[in-house]
Amino acid sequence: MNEGNRINRADFGAHETLEAHEILTDAVNSINQFELYRPHVRDQQLANIIDNQLEFMIQGYNGLVNYLQRTGKAQNISYKTNKSFAPKYGLRNPSPERPDTDYGQLNDRDIASGMLGCAKSSAIFATLASLECADPELRNMMKNCIINKIDMAYEVFQYMNERGYYQLPTMQDNTTNTLLNCYQPATV
Repeated sequence: MNEGNRINRADFGAHETLEAHEILTDAVNSINQFELYRPHVRDQQLANIIDNQLEFMIQGYNGLVNYLQRTGKAQNISYKTNKSFAPKYGLRNPSPERPDTDYGQLNDRDIASGMLGCAKSSAIFATLASLECADPELRNMMKNCIINKIDMAYEVFQYMNERGYYQLPTMQDNTTNTLLNCYQPATV
């Protein structure tokens, strides 16, 4: 690196530097994981989802690297998902689950489940990172990352729910109502 591009590392505190390192490592791992999944995808809708999410993750990774290395401005881009979705509640003859020990054989359910887990864990990492950021722009980038990962997870959940891969068990109405109605508004 030439002297003109040298990074002033004192611009960030120790905690936010370490958390940024964790976020970037998670981003690299997520991108690599999705790249490994991609050749195994059979369903065109899942292929579109993984392609869009991969492109978005690479764009977000590059934006964060550029900001941290002071070669670019903070970017807060938003992931676009289908907002009109009515989840299917209840169990609809769920298939038995067990680990697949046939190496190298991933199906669309396996891939979607891995993508969902990846987005969920990334949202948690970004939440922890945002709590350690003193730099306001970096903090806002982390907050935006949380929302994006939540939206990415929800997009994969939608795909899985529509196909019966992620079913939503419910409780009996009286149990749900008893549990939720035991809370009352606070008086001010």
